[in-house]
Amino acid sequence: MLNEQPLHAALKAYYAADGAAREVDVDGYVVDVVQDDLLVEIQTGNFSSIKSKMLSLADHHPVRLVYPIPREKWLIKLPKKKGGETKRRKSPKHGRVEEVFKELVSFPELLCRERFSLEVVFTWEEEVRRHDPTRWRNRGWVTVERRLLDVVEQHLIEQPRDAVSLLPGSLPTEFTTADLAEAMNGPRYLAQKMAYCLRKMGAITQIGKRGRSNLYVTADG
Repeated sequence: MLNEQPLHAALKAYYAADGAAREVDVDGYVVDVVQDDLLVEIQTGNFSSIKSKMLSLADHHPVRLVYPIPREKWLIKLPKKKGGETKRRKSPKHGRVEEVFKELVSFPELLCRERFSLEVVFTWEEEVRRHDPTRWRNRGWVTVERRLLDVVEQHLIEQPRDAVSLLPGSLPTEFTTADLAEAMNGPRYLAQKMAYCLRKMGAITQIGKRGRSNLYVTADG
């Protein structure tokens, strides 16, 4: 808890608002929130770091993994020099539910387990950045912390059919990740991660190739 970031702490308080227990030891793991018999784990970063924890807990307990995606975000840039001005502006980017697949690639098969569920929580956030002249990415601006302003929506994914329902309705019956990227109006890399996860959980099937691209169809298609 000494290194807990503001966004994680705020979401933990949000999910424990009805008197649920926090920071509970379960099977040798510290779980963020316990709501009756439901274990709630909040992960604001990559899923790979909690893979063994999720796999182990879901063997014996109902587990819900909560992942925040900012629907609206305000960027706060701390002054480069002492006495400088802090700048705040609204980001033009709007988060979308498909972004969860960027992290779900760590354990997509877990959605096939009856005890596991995934909740995407859409937020309004502030992202605080400081300038580090030794960094070249993002012109040296590094994210220091994320702050929760509001919870605006929650999207629950309990099983593979919930995940496959996120495929765009305009997608052809047989499709490549290029088709998926176009239909969802998103980047190809995100479509590839989405297809990988859906294939691993048995929600889509690879039926061949179209040129050099894998060709998929939904499992019930």
